[in-house]
Amino acid sequence: MILALDQGTTGTTALLLDAEGRLRGRGYAELPQHFPCPGWVEHDPDEIWASVTAAAAAALAAAGVPATAVRAVGLTNQRETVVLWERATGRPLHRALVWQDRRTADVCLARAAWNDELRRRTGLVLDPYFSATKIAWLLDHLPAARRRAEAGELAVGTVDSWLLWRLTGGRVHATDPTNASRTLLYDLRTGTWAPDLLDRFGVPAALLPTIRPSAGDFGATDPERFLGVAAPIGGVAGDQQAALVGQGCCRPGLAKNTYGTGAFLLLHTGARPVVSRHGLLTTVACGPRGERAFALEGSIFIAGAAIQWLRDGLGLLRQAAESEALARSLEDNDGVYFVPAFVGLGAPHWEPRARGTLVGLTRGTTRAHLARAALEAMAYATADVVGAMAADAGAPLERLRVDGGAAANDWLLQFQADVLAVPVERPALVESTALGAAALAGVGAGLWPTVEDFLAGQPPARRFLPRDLRPRRDAWLAGWRRAVAAARAWAQAAEDAAS
Repeated sequence: MILALDQGTTGTTALLLDAEGRLRGRGYAELPQHFPCPGWVEHDPDEIWASVTAAAAAALAAAGVPATAVRAVGLTNQRETVVLWERATGRPLHRALVWQDRRTADVCLARAAWNDELRRRTGLVLDPYFSATKIAWLLDHLPAARRRAEAGELAVGTVDSWLLWRLTGGRVHATDPTNASRTLLYDLRTGTWAPDLLDRFGVPAALLPTIRPSAGDFGATDPERFLGVAAPIGGVAGDQQAALVGQGCCRPGLAKNTYGTGAFLLLHTGARPVVSRHGLLTTVACGPRGERAFALEGSIFIAGAAIQWLRDGLGLLRQAAESEALARSLEDNDGVYFVPAFVGLGAPHWEPRARGTLVGLTRGTTRAHLARAALEAMAYATADVVGAMAADAGAPLERLRVDGGAAANDWLLQFQADVLAVPVERPALVESTALGAAALAGVGAGLWPTVEDFLAGQPPARRFLPRDLRPRRDAWLAGWRRAVAAARAWAQAAEDAAS
């Protein structure tokens, strides 16, 4: 059995899969988020760990097998989120700063002149989304943290590093290239931490984890701390790169979109990095044997979280699944658009000051319009990224593979196919992220030679074919562009008022 641990923004999923990739057990544990100030988003690192142990135990119970049946463990995680802890005790010094956290936006804006070099070296843009400014914030705002970091008393890492530390009883402080590449501290061409970038962001090298291949040796679980078993940890990857693997997109030209809290579209580009000229990121991906490869990525900060906001923030939905029936109840959006820029706009716009915008409201607007607008926003934002990818790659996308929680929504996927005018494919097992972690773990543990060998037994995907709606599609996309312009204008107006 392979135990795949998928630690996400709102919870942790654990899957237990057999050697043919068949699901034997599933477990899930929710993870609370904390919002101490506007624009700040945090997790308690101990709650992250507790969610992992709870989900793993639930998966084993669902499968009805003992922990000793686990032959390898794969780990995948929310990326960019930062944890700082004491090496001697393993005690976190602060809550984790989540990838959605925007507290360093002013720092990033003040250093905008660095952008060209950072894009060339790291494939990223200078944005609070990434880890470097989060690490610096912790060192500068916690008592004696910088001194202790320079003395080697502290450790820092993305969530994978924190969990590897806990899983191995403090024996392993490591990360993999997919996670390292999301920090602004990793040089794409050398595949190492960049000393000059560490100096520029004020991050001591002694803090950082070692970088190991995504499929390989990450130690073994400590039986005194995790399920009473010592199982090899054979694979680690950031959630979006793991989903790319789980969708079988391990070769150039294949693309997937994960609709989760945010939406993340990756296009595999092969063994050499492609630097985007259209607002995308260059990131590390995995090849068939877990080797380092590259991808273009479009990061959409808010996707399923918009539906959660309608449910939890406004009370318009009892369950997120209601959004599908509400969207189906309307023939059209009636000019209502929702740009859920709660934490700014991601790719391809990169406007950290933008805020959520609803346009086109009338007295006839109902909760059905708002639910449809939130679902449509996921599809439109994806279309923005797909257009940028086509421009960078020099060829249009031929199909899009999808996964994530919102991919269970048939209305959304049909609308996505209509807007993109290409087929959309949903796998039978939508937890592609955990599936990818399992595939990498098996390669790393020597259970199969390539991830494709493991994935060969997966059942065929369901296809959503585009309908011929060209005039309506053009009108929908034009309305979306006007709505995005309104969200960006709000940011500009706020800046003008402050100056």
